[in-house]
Amino acid sequence: MPTVVDPIHALYHKITWKLVPFLCFCYLAAYLDRINIGFAKLQMQDQLQFSETAFGLGAGLFFVGYILFEVPSNLILARVGARIWIARIMITWGLLSACTLLVTSTTQFYVLRFLLGVAEAGFLPGVLYYLTTWFPTHRRGRVIALFMIGLPLSSVIGGPLSGWIMGHFDQLGGLRGWQWLFLLEALPSVLLGVLAFWALPNTFHQAKWLSTAEKTLLHEQLRADDSQAGHNPRRFRDGFFNLKVWMLGGIDFSILLSAYAMGFWMPTLIRNAGVSDTLHIGLLTALPSVAALAGMLLIGASSDKYRERRWHIIVPFLVGAVAMASSTFFTHNVVATVALFAVASAAILGAVPVFFSLPATFLTGTAAATGFALACSLANIAGLVSNSLMGLAIDLSGNSAGAMWFFAASLVLSCLLVIALPAKLVNR
Repeated sequence: MPTVVDPIHALYHKITWKLVPFLCFCYLAAYLDRINIGFAKLQMQDQLQFSETAFGLGAGLFFVGYILFEVPSNLILARVGARIWIARIMITWGLLSACTLLVTSTTQFYVLRFLLGVAEAGFLPGVLYYLTTWFPTHRRGRVIALFMIGLPLSSVIGGPLSGWIMGHFDQLGGLRGWQWLFLLEALPSVLLGVLAFWALPNTFHQAKWLSTAEKTLLHEQLRADDSQAGHNPRRFRDGFFNLKVWMLGGIDFSILLSAYAMGFWMPTLIRNAGVSDTLHIGLLTALPSVAALAGMLLIGASSDKYRERRWHIIVPFLVGAVAMASSTFFTHNVVATVALFAVASAAILGAVPVFFSLPATFLTGTAAATGFALACSLANIAGLVSNSLMGLAIDLSGNSAGAMWFFAASLVLSCLLVIALPAKLVNR
């Protein structure tokens, strides 16, 4: 008997493979350009004589530019389309990231990090908004998880790669390893930005690889999803002046406090635990990211299967908080440090796709674009806070314990915000 193919399943399988792998690689390149400063620090800080506090401030200034331009960038994307705007974002951030190799002073470092944030602003919320125009609510947890594995993959690939570049290319052509790092790792962003012009249709109506029948079926699926949600707000003010969006921003703030601490400072923490070789540091930083990748896929799939969001966020938060706090007792033990951050990464980052499936359950159109951007803007204040606190804590006490306990407490407190979210929002 021939196998009966479900046309809906076949449709979403096709859309997923046409869009998500490319977007995942774009996110990998974006996050790699954002956090490779953590590896560059291992050589850059000594050569340029930056203090831990100065480095933390510079790393954090990225998020000032990112926050200020997040909402405007996403509104432009909603107007001109993902194809042009995502391409623009990637090309400009790649070029600016490469320019970091020219830094010789803290002022130049601060300015370039700020401009890099301006250039990248709108990428993540823009892609998340873009995916809502292709996938109904109950399919977004898994799809967002597939897209966001670019985040841990950036460390799985970027950690060993960054360590190898810094060790192998150091002094080649008169440049230090950290300068080669910025130059070589910027290239994928620029190339993917150029490819985005051809890879991303602005809407499913413009997708040449969908038949007329497939477009009709997709339109019906998305319309049915909107009908199930009822009347969703669509205007800018509905996304900006919305308490639920601000609550989501607060929850994401606690996620990113820990995520950025691990992303930017993991190489330093592993070095302080007793590892000196940059390649070995790169390989060890990849292990928590492998755990995060598994956590994202498993938690995202489970959340979609049971159509439940609340406890798929709270339980990972609590596990991650315990792991972050426990890491402060093993700062000179490499195995324990890596293992605890692996648990923290799997739990905290594993909940991220579930979290990002929430805004579009109660917003559509311009309101959804605004809501995604505003929540991300509020949350990315954590980038400035996290990096500044880590640098200050290390300068003042010689270790990061105070900052880690603060991040763990923030995760626990944010569970209260998750509990306060309406049941309709977290059970679709």
